[in-house]
Amino acid sequence: MNELCKLALELHDFCEKQKWSFCIIGGLAVQHWGEPRYTKDVDITLLTGFGREEVYVDAFLASYEGRVSDAGRFALQNRVLLLRSALGIGIDIALGALPFEESAVRRAKKIEVEPGASLKLCTAEDLIVMKAFASRPIDWNDIRGILVRQGTRKLDWAYVRRELQPLCEAKEAPEILTRLEALRREVADTEE
Repeated sequence: MNELCKLALELHDFCEKQKWSFCIIGGLAVQHWGEPRYTKDVDITLLTGFGREEVYVDAFLASYEGRVSDAGRFALQNRVLLLRSALGIGIDIALGALPFEESAVRRAKKIEVEPGASLKLCTAEDLIVMKAFASRPIDWNDIRGILVRQGTRKLDWAYVRRELQPLCEAKEAPEILTRLEALRREVADTEE
């Protein structure tokens, strides 16, 4: 088992022992749902709600080193806690509170990533929503990989649209939905 997977399992156990609601997102989820690619950190969505984030942040900072100065204040201002493991591996913890984040965590599935080792991963659909909303070049490559690996017909597109549309409206970026639909059609045309 590689060090990244060991760290993900450690963080998974840490959150479960606290009885926190969370799921693994980012590159580790891409490795399961899409085309495997190199990733150098562990990404988590942790449901903190609004107003109690400090409890979660302090618990993590008691066990892990911050990657930025005053990581606690940074997390409370930016809703992401940037940590590093003892081996120097990055940990990004999104402090979730939005209805979409609640849905993604609720829908997450325990997936065996190594024999006898399971992680609570976001679903392929929720990963598509997150990646499309972030809308970086790497995210669009990841979405393409998810569509190819999962097949466009197997995915719940009504759910993806329902969750992504309000996020795009808040971001004032309706072109994200257009681009995603074009990519879906492009990949669907190559399926048998």
